[in-house]
Amino acid sequence: MQATIITIGDEILIGQIVDTNSAWMGIELNLLGIQIREIISISDDHQQITETVDHAMKNSDLILVTGGLGPTKDDITKQALAEYFKVEMAFHEPTWKWIQAIFEKLGRTTTPAHKDQCFLPKGISVLKNELGTAPGMLFERDNKILISMPGVPHEMKYIMSNGVMEFLKPRLSDQVLVHRTILTAGDGESRIAARLEDIENNLPDEVKLAYLPGLGQVRLRISGKGTNKTQLVTKIEEIKTQIVKRLGPLVFGYEKQTLSGAVGQLLNDKGLKLATAESCTGGYIGHLITKVPGSSAYFNGGIIAYSNEVKTNFLKVKQQTLDDFGAVSEQTVTEMVHGTLEIAKVDVAIAISGVAGPGGGFNEKPVGTIWIAVGNRSMVQTRKLNLFKDRLKNIEYSGSAALNLLRRFLLEVK
Repeated sequence: MQATIITIGDEILIGQIVDTNSAWMGIELNLLGIQIREIISISDDHQQITETVDHAMKNSDLILVTGGLGPTKDDITKQALAEYFKVEMAFHEPTWKWIQAIFEKLGRTTTPAHKDQCFLPKGISVLKNELGTAPGMLFERDNKILISMPGVPHEMKYIMSNGVMEFLKPRLSDQVLVHRTILTAGDGESRIAARLEDIENNLPDEVKLAYLPGLGQVRLRISGKGTNKTQLVTKIEEIKTQIVKRLGPLVFGYEKQTLSGAVGQLLNDKGLKLATAESCTGGYIGHLITKVPGSSAYFNGGIIAYSNEVKTNFLKVKQQTLDDFGAVSEQTVTEMVHGTLEIAKVDVAIAISGVAGPGGGFNEKPVGTIWIAVGNRSMVQTRKLNLFKDRLKNIEYSGSAALNLLRRFLLEVK
């Protein structure tokens, strides 16, 4: 079964909100073996809705529509769908009773717009929405299925989980889709692809390998399509093992693991405590670390040493070091690590200093020059980055690079 997802709303097109609905539905449908053919975002326009639905009905077996089902005048999805399917609107009493019950519970009164909301296309299957006032609508024609749901994410998820999935399962073919994701850090997409060229060239026809690059990280997604799930999973796991063996320490995890989560696991396993000293990243690395539940078990805290005064007064960086080499230097971040180890009473530390931009650079140290150090009391490792003109990208990339440098350091620590 192939599916098209249509999201309706001017707020998506002008960037006011991010379309998270499609991503969630894509994941859930893939688990059922349903392949997403396309995702289309359109405006709140009657003609565009009917034209897009017509396009989708010609190309997919399943069409999922979100948005435009509320009580206000700009919510026109159901009228457009009624026109497309050539059915009249009729008052749906159960929906009206449901809305009245909601408002009574809230101690509020309904409006005429809420009653108008209860006019639904005739002949559809109504999908109850326990979390809102707009029900889902299910249309069937010529062995095609169209399901329209509210755009509010938690309402859409409720309808999908408590009606749509069970409706779809008996109608699916025996085709299955299987995905496995390998997470890497420390090398770029093209260099990884070069290392995996022979493995990729020998993949069976039913398996594909995709490279999904991010800032400082690359996800490798192995996807397979077939009718025997057990055999397909076995085949994909074999390929996954080959890739992991080839890439070695570039691999930090799988599926939804995070780099900060992988670092935290290593710290926990080794019984080590961590602290950070950040200049150009302003606490971003600490933020990544503390996003992980349970990080208090291994993270003592961080110092935002943005000024040279904080570097000298708190972290005991020598003034002579700053005078001779500058704040953005290997020597300074090395001393920041030693100072952090002492002041925070930890086993390992990260230190970072750089020119995030867009200003502040000069010939010897242009914007994007970043120095990172990680270490313990017996050894410190450093790395210099030459990054971009964009401040936020520099901060995000540096955070990822610092965590990965620490991860590689921890792999060596006995």
